[in-house]
Amino acid sequence: MVKKNGLDRKYFTTQDGCEIVYKIDGEVTNPVLVLSNSIATDLAMWDGQVEAFCKSYRLLRFDTRGHGLSESPVGDYSVARLAKDVIELMDYLGIEKAHFCGLSLGGFIGQWLGVHVPHRLDKLILANTSPYLGPDTIWNENIHLLRNGSDMSHFEELFINGWFPKQMINNQKNRVVPFRKMILSTSPIGLAGAYAAVRDADFRKTNALIPNKTLILAGEHDQVTKPEHSKLMHEVIRGATLKVLPVVHLSNIERINEFERLVLQFLSSP
Repeated sequence: MVKKNGLDRKYFTTQDGCEIVYKIDGEVTNPVLVLSNSIATDLAMWDGQVEAFCKSYRLLRFDTRGHGLSESPVGDYSVARLAKDVIELMDYLGIEKAHFCGLSLGGFIGQWLGVHVPHRLDKLILANTSPYLGPDTIWNENIHLLRNGSDMSHFEELFINGWFPKQMINNQKNRVVPFRKMILSTSPIGLAGAYAAVRDADFRKTNALIPNKTLILAGEHDQVTKPEHSKLMHEVIRGATLKVLPVVHLSNIERINEFERLVLQFLSSP
């Protein structure tokens, strides 16, 4: 067991030897809800949701490979490998089926799970994500920087300005500072690997295979995973519900109450 910010967290080792840190909150008898973090953050990005979600669900959070206290293997990652980390974690904990909510990179993982192992999911929530974020050029440039000595301070403002509105950055620094710390503590090797996973992912056609009841949450002002990306997912995933929030990228932080209300309503609906 390891500790970070005074919170106990556990770990398990994947089949390919990567140590993944995770945390479980809530009653053991409640249905499981898996929360999957954005790129350059860790499981603490969901701290604001724990109280509300734990009333009805057992929460399983984890630091995605290459993030937080999880290990950061050298080389390119794939969304398939990141998603298999989730399935292996569920197997390790004896969880046969769970709801899944992923934001940004977590949403890429959710799409893979819905396409390839839908029987392991109940309902699926894809927040501020995209089926495809090409072309390769910008990803390759950043991967090169990260693997050739650039530290995370180079990426701090890039992420912060892409995640939050300027008013929030300037006037609600207490809410933004924890995310600056997450960015700066992210492994450059891990971020490079995750960038490669996003670079190579393309669910524009295969999302039609997702049978799970799906909620898509988009940010009206999101310039990272733009509203049209969510609309494309909505058009392809059969029966999906699309909600557009007046946010930038981290919708669970910027509009916490509305985010929680929409998620809980969706999960409790027939």
